[in-house]
Amino acid sequence: MITPDAESLGSLPAAPRPPAWRAQAPVVVVVALGGGAGAAARYAASLWWPTHTGGFPWTTFWVNVAGCAVIGGFMVVVTEIRTAHRLVRPFFGTGVLGGFTTFSTYAVDTQKLVDGGRAGPGLAYLVATPLAALTAVCLAAWATRRILNRRQS
Repeated sequence: MITPDAESLGSLPAAPRPPAWRAQAPVVVVVALGGGAGAAARYAASLWWPTHTGGFPWTTFWVNVAGCAVIGGFMVVVTEIRTAHRLVRPFFGTGVLGGFTTFSTYAVDTQKLVDGGRAGPGLAYLVATPLAALTAVCLAAWATRRILNRRQS
């Protein structure tokens, strides 16, 4: 069966859509700005609480756990409680928190511990970081739901 196209039916052709990059440009900009802010905050934390050579990387550990806790609460708020502007999640969730938390430093810190003859603490750090981060996300999401549900009741 042959179906008629839009022009043969007498309707006007669809207006051209802007290039995909134009639609994504604001998202890229807010992710970049947020990422810079998050990375600057992480760097500030490393200056305030430096890890001594050969020491356990507590700063990176707690930055990652805190960032994951914040994203747990944030995502509940912007997906379940309030509708946020379309650029809020990319700016804060991907940008700020993505720049603040750091998988690369976690990997380098683990390697430094192992290469420095501290395989035990390196393995503990390797396992503890994702466990603590996932726990932080879950607990923060649960606590945020609980607090916000109480306020609505």
